[in-house]
Amino acid sequence: MILAQTSAVDTTFSNYWLALVIKALAVLIIFLVVPLAVGYMEHKVLAHMQARLGPMEAGKFHGWAQLMADGAKFIQKEDVIPSAADRTVFSIAPGVALLANAQKYNKSNFYGYVIRGKATNPASSDSLPILWSFGGDIFALNLDIGIFFVLAMSSIGVLGVLMAGWSSANKFSLMGALRAAAQLIAYELPLVLAAAAAVMLAGTLSLVGIAEAQQRIWYVIPLFPLFLVFMVAAVAELTRPPFDMPVADSEIIFGAYTEYTGLKFAFFLLSEYGGIVVMSAVASVLFLGGFLPLPGLSMIPGPIWMFGKIFALSFVIVWLRATFPRLREDQLQRFAWIKLVPVTLIWILGIAFVKVATG
Repeated sequence: MILAQTSAVDTTFSNYWLALVIKALAVLIIFLVVPLAVGYMEHKVLAHMQARLGPMEAGKFHGWAQLMADGAKFIQKEDVIPSAADRTVFSIAPGVALLANAQKYNKSNFYGYVIRGKATNPASSDSLPILWSFGGDIFALNLDIGIFFVLAMSSIGVLGVLMAGWSSANKFSLMGALRAAAQLIAYELPLVLAAAAAVMLAGTLSLVGIAEAQQRIWYVIPLFPLFLVFMVAAVAELTRPPFDMPVADSEIIFGAYTEYTGLKFAFFLLSEYGGIVVMSAVASVLFLGGFLPLPGLSMIPGPIWMFGKIFALSFVIVWLRATFPRLREDQLQRFAWIKLVPVTLIWILGIAFVKVATG
């Protein structure tokens, strides 16, 4: 049974509003820093894997200033809006895309990166929603439907893509947006089904409960095929290579985002890197035990384990970009509907039989 526990922030600061502001700032800082760290890692990983010299030059020593150089480049670029575009929708679209991976709560707090304690109770409604299991005694609120809340909020991204493509008044942008929407819808189903299998084994929808249910064995071992399905579907949801046909920057100039420049375009990139972190965090909780350590290594704190798993899976997603060629659009759709969906349904049926048989 999950017991009640007081957040370290609430214990330290008795004033409710001060505690709320501190939690909001912590979540916001993590949201802004971690995706940028993943972006920096991508520069370095691709530089080594593909012998790219460019990302190793800025700042001289191992290209440490590359990320700052990219930021300065985006800030200096002119903010161009096509004359025929719907200016309001065109300007809002990057924020909607970013919202999918940084959903606001109570107007100021992002839901995706909250640190939790090892024992919480969703009895108090005056805290932020807890979604990830990082360990320690820093947490907000444990949602009973945490996993489906995360997946539901992540699906908002398709709206930002459609808004960007339609409002650009560019037929090629619209085609890219429709391709991306079709892909997101197709791979949402195997993603949710793979998550549902972990939920069935854990017997709870709470991300806290799912992580703690893996005390004996991480679900990646009995559910390894579904772990692969989840990761493949997550990469496709992010339209990352080799599932990046809707954007295909080397052929159709970034699909729905063709007309975007400067900071608006940077928001789309930030949402992509934020999505990598979100999906890696969800996969870590569902299949890798969240903050739980490997046997014999319990002396390492839970937050380190959680962030280590997130960055390990993020590395794999970057690795795929440097390794596999792009799939055609028909191959993308066939792979989702003919391969991944039947596999997940068969596994869920098998898990249901095992759960009923073992009572």
